[in-house]
Amino acid sequence: MSLQEQITADPLNWVMTHRPDDPVLFLSEAQLRRDAQRFQAGFPGEVTYAVKANPLPDVVGVLVRAGLRAFDVASVAEMALVRGQCREARLHYHNPVRSIAEIAQARRYGVVSWSVDRMSELDKLGDIQGVEIAVRLKLPVAGAAYDFGGKFGADPALAQQLLQVVAQRGGIPSMTFHPGTQCHDPEAWARYVAACAQIAGRAGLRLHRLNVGGGFAAQRGARCPDLEAVFQRIGAELRHGFGTDAPGLVCEPGRAMVAESGTLALRVKGVGEGAVFLNDGLYGGLAEWRDMPAGGRVSVFDRAGQLRQGALQPWVVFGPTCDSLDQVPGPVPLPSDLAEGDYLLISAMGAYSTAIATGFNGYGSAQITWI
Repeated sequence: MSLQEQITADPLNWVMTHRPDDPVLFLSEAQLRRDAQRFQAGFPGEVTYAVKANPLPDVVGVLVRAGLRAFDVASVAEMALVRGQCREARLHYHNPVRSIAEIAQARRYGVVSWSVDRMSELDKLGDIQGVEIAVRLKLPVAGAAYDFGGKFGADPALAQQLLQVVAQRGGIPSMTFHPGTQCHDPEAWARYVAACAQIAGRAGLRLHRLNVGGGFAAQRGARCPDLEAVFQRIGAELRHGFGTDAPGLVCEPGRAMVAESGTLALRVKGVGEGAVFLNDGLYGGLAEWRDMPAGGRVSVFDRAGQLRQGALQPWVVFGPTCDSLDQVPGPVPLPSDLAEGDYLLISAMGAYSTAIATGFNGYGSAQITWI
């Protein structure tokens, strides 16, 4: 669907008019622009969008029109997608493990920054003369919904060694890290920035840039993330750790850039014995609920479009597939008067809801509707 087909009604009015039996993801161009501008105005460095969070071409197109020109891409397919929306985009290929074929294709796409976290992957890149190489660091830092250090990242000793080899081979040494998904604590970034300064000092090198990753929180429930506090803490620790020789900063928000723009509308297929069956579940737009619950983002409306006012009670929530594992961790608090045919409107679902959905059992896809 193209943006030329956008509607003017809000999600509830649209649902009440069209009565969809399948999931619908509503996306707001205005909210996307606001969140892009929040990062561009507040973050003290280059802002890149992590395409994995929502790879819809129209989403990337909106962000380009909002002024973004740099993108974090994890695959050749994402490179092609971004180039289709912005030919002059700067591509950061910070998925640190790649095949030889992927490296060759990425070079043809003109990738400007690469990350590594092990010597074998640095060797695989071959000639790196004049190329920015960001060494990815991992630390035992808490504060996120779940940690990314179990899969990627070099410990401080290896990070120092990698930086030195990058410089010896004529590369442009930078560093990067990721504090983990849905991180609220500014101190998580501060500890990483301080560690990067120490590692660069021990390596005897000036870093070209420091990429502070993603992990910026989107609103889930009552807690509103203070992104500006995170930005300020990063800048303060950069000045403290590096002094007047500080590297340039880069960030790569995904969830925090696009989550608030999306509202997912689901329908109740059946109710009984304390359980509710929805037309979407863990194989579709609710996949992330296995790791992060919805919080207070769910509103339930009856067939007349009236908000259900019954007292909240714990419900067992199942998706539509025949797999018994298609159950939302819970129980989930929903109104006691919930009934078949009701609609659930779930806010802040613009990130990952469609990106990681499957087609298992013929379910999982959502209609995309712009508002």
